[in-house]
Amino acid sequence: MIPMVKMPKLRWGILGTARINRALIEPIRTSKRSQLSAVASRSQSKAIDYARSWDIPRHFSSYEALLDDPEIDIIYNSLPNSLHVEWSVKAMQKGKHVLCEKPITISVSDMETLISISNNTGKIITEAFMYRHHPQTLLVKEIVDGGEIGELRLIRGSFCYTNTRQDDLRLRPEFGGGCLWDVGCYPVSYTRYITGNEPISVWGQQLIGPTGVDVFFAGQLQFPGDVVAQFDCSFITPFFTRMEIIGTQGKISIPVPFKPGMREVILHERGGHVQQIKVKGIRLYSGEVEDIEDAILLGKSPRINLQDSLGNIVTLDALIKSANQSMHVSL
Repeated sequence: MIPMVKMPKLRWGILGTARINRALIEPIRTSKRSQLSAVASRSQSKAIDYARSWDIPRHFSSYEALLDDPEIDIIYNSLPNSLHVEWSVKAMQKGKHVLCEKPITISVSDMETLISISNNTGKIITEAFMYRHHPQTLLVKEIVDGGEIGELRLIRGSFCYTNTRQDDLRLRPEFGGGCLWDVGCYPVSYTRYITGNEPISVWGQQLIGPTGVDVFFAGQLQFPGDVVAQFDCSFITPFFTRMEIIGTQGKISIPVPFKPGMREVILHERGGHVQQIKVKGIRLYSGEVEDIEDAILLGKSPRINLQDSLGNIVTLDALIKSANQSMHVSL
């Protein structure tokens, strides 16, 4: 009998001590193919405290030191939006793969830079849109592609919440703040995934808050085949999320589209009858951990590849241009 060869685990390092990290720590630790090895902060005391609080074996007092460590295979980049490109590029150049929080960039040129560096280094980088890996999202796509609501005609999406924290980086333009980059990217991404196409024109309207970022944004997207999408996102209205996908013969309503849990229900309406479809979920963030593991260890393409991310950034950039110039923008 040939003995089983135990594969070494992928060793993760976390850049920064952002709140979102806690969503990844447990999925990394429970994976049989990964281990959480280190965390880095620009503050030595913060790095020490964070490593102790979350029982992380090693800590670094600079991002550079983490990237220089040859015992790190993957970087989770949860830094502010404005720092995503800089440190993702440095990570890949240091031989690390990258799982980068959304939005992976906040400009088209930066997205093109990431693609070039990934190609040149052979390192994988993928965007952390956790909802894309959940069984609910995959089922909705299957229903639409199977023609069960007829020909696709209209998609509506919302992601709104109230953000009054004055020190929140999401409210600061120099850090890539604004509700479109923070939460509007979700319904735009969801819509593009369901249609399987890129929009051919967009129209955006926004309300700018006192700090100079958009605190409310509404947009309309025109897709090939006479498909229209409408969405809104906000920092100034109560929490609300939803996606509706409407075809010539039916409709799908997804009450919890962006942070689905272990048990969810979607509504499939056709011919005047509404069917509740129960979905057995997974731990939300485990999907993106498994996805990048598959890409590194098995050579699979990440579910969210760089062309997909580029399409989202191009669309968001066009929406901002439309809102700033009060005009339709063709893509």
